[in-house]
Amino acid sequence: MSVRRRSARSIFTIIAVAAAALLGLILLVFLTNRKVDREVTAAPPAPPAAPVKLTAAQRAALPRSTTWTKIPKAQPDPRPDAAGDGLLVHPTTSKIVYAEPGGAAIGLLPPTQLDDPTWLPVIESRPEWVRVLLPSRPNGSTGWIHTGDGKTKQTRSPYQVHINLTTRRLTLLKDGQENGSWTVGIGTEDTPTPVGRTFLLATLSPSDVDYSPVILPLGMHSEKLQTYDGGPGTIGIHGWPDKSVFGKAISHGCIRVPPAGLTALSKIPIGTMIVITK
Repeated sequence: MSVRRRSARSIFTIIAVAAAALLGLILLVFLTNRKVDREVTAAPPAPPAAPVKLTAAQRAALPRSTTWTKIPKAQPDPRPDAAGDGLLVHPTTSKIVYAEPGGAAIGLLPPTQLDDPTWLPVIESRPEWVRVLLPSRPNGSTGWIHTGDGKTKQTRSPYQVHINLTTRRLTLLKDGQENGSWTVGIGTEDTPTPVGRTFLLATLSPSDVDYSPVILPLGMHSEKLQTYDGGPGTIGIHGWPDKSVFGKAISHGCIRVPPAGLTALSKIPIGTMIVITK
């Protein structure tokens, strides 16, 4: 091969390498500019949804969310067997309950329940909004309340309560670890204990009750009894003087626990999540 031919081939190789490098550089600049353009033109995050304004008459017409009431338009709990993260919210004044952030008003949540402060477990959060379990019928009712106005308080409960109706066992957890477990009495076949997520609504020490020193009403109701003993059929946890009931399906739906269990449960914060499963 002649020197001239080898030189021509070398020059061609150099030109080809240079062209490929230049093409790569152009492509890199093009892709970088596209990325920058996308970052510059990306839409900012949407602001939190604003609550719908209501007149005084519209607000007064809303059903109150208590253990005595029903919120017909409440959305059902999307995960009735899931454990929460312990986040609780307390309205310091009456708060409107919405079907969704910025959506229709469906109820009015008072700051107290059965003379105790209203504390509800949070099951979903968005900027300036939380979704909570409600104390009203139907069981598993949920609603959204606006927290952006500074009229709510938040805290966390380290506790959870799990009740298994098949094994008739109540287990108290603290920070995810078992803190106590007891065999309990549950509802009969005709008046079963309902299943799903609920919460400790209040702590009562009625003077006219002789079967339990403390009664712990839950944010849940019997699905067979609309009323019981003058009340709205609220399911509760309480003691029982006859220990033979523990481990049996024997109640009108309430959970009967032995003294040690009742003492431990009486110390957990109002609003603590309680999950009842079969």
